[in-house]
Amino acid sequence: MKLKSIDEFYQEISGDSGTEPSTLLPNGIQKEIGHFNVFNIKELYERLKDKSFMPYDRRAYYKISLIRGKNRVEYADKVIDIEKNALLFATPKIPYNYVPQDTQQSGHFCVFTSEFLTKDKSGIELDKLPIFQTDGYPVFQLTDEETIEIDLLFKKIHKEINSDYVYKYDLIRNYVAELIHFGQKLQPITALYSKHNSAARVSSLFMELLERQFPIESPRQRLELKSAKDFAVRLAIHVNHLNKVLKENSGKTTTELISDRLIHEAKILLKETDWNISEIAYSLGFEELAHFSNFFKKQTALSPLSFRV
Repeated sequence: MKLKSIDEFYQEISGDSGTEPSTLLPNGIQKEIGHFNVFNIKELYERLKDKSFMPYDRRAYYKISLIRGKNRVEYADKVIDIEKNALLFATPKIPYNYVPQDTQQSGHFCVFTSEFLTKDKSGIELDKLPIFQTDGYPVFQLTDEETIEIDLLFKKIHKEINSDYVYKYDLIRNYVAELIHFGQKLQPITALYSKHNSAARVSSLFMELLERQFPIESPRQRLELKSAKDFAVRLAIHVNHLNKVLKENSGKTTTELISDRLIHEAKILLKETDWNISEIAYSLGFEELAHFSNFFKKQTALSPLSFRV
């Protein structure tokens, strides 16, 4: 099966209008390692409306699309119908084709190479992300509210790529990472962790639930899951089983892992915000200021106020 390069992608979208592929490149991209670009689907659809759509093949680049309109996504052994709005993640590993089913097409998509989103630049290892694994079909139907949220992210990318900001590609990497994490939250939990054995899966799910509660960004934001029992109930397992699994996998109990994460967040809030101690205690799930102060002092040998000074 033919592997389509990024150059061939630009040849394809230039259509028959006489547009030089080089004019579609974003400003300053030649100075960057790797490649990134973003497109408006409605504008591209108008340019290519008399041209046949992409054949079923594999691309040598990653692609994230916000699709608005009726479409059909075709994989080797599965067809997914999109009725209205969808978020699609494409990897070079999985051949696919998506075919518009009406003329009311809009949205956005971005393309990038693995060199653009390397771990040293973004903290992300693309091939290890659940959203880009070869055993799934990462096409997610979106609500209108979710669509608006994703549309706003793409608009930020469009604005940034056309700016003269020196570090714009660093900022764009953050937006792309946000798109990826948005998609992974839409991914069914069982699909995210189907490769792990039972114990490893429980540990992974616990850590995901724990980390999803952070960062704390407002004094009005409050942790929902604060105790080992809270997590066990959410995971539908006995608290003793959760403790046993986490102890075997991490060497720490559920309570110790929760406490470690709470202390880490408490230190950040004490040093980097002007919230009063009561607000921080409340946001971290403590009913009483004294409970938070005792917890913090036990973990650090300092009072919250002494640590902040």
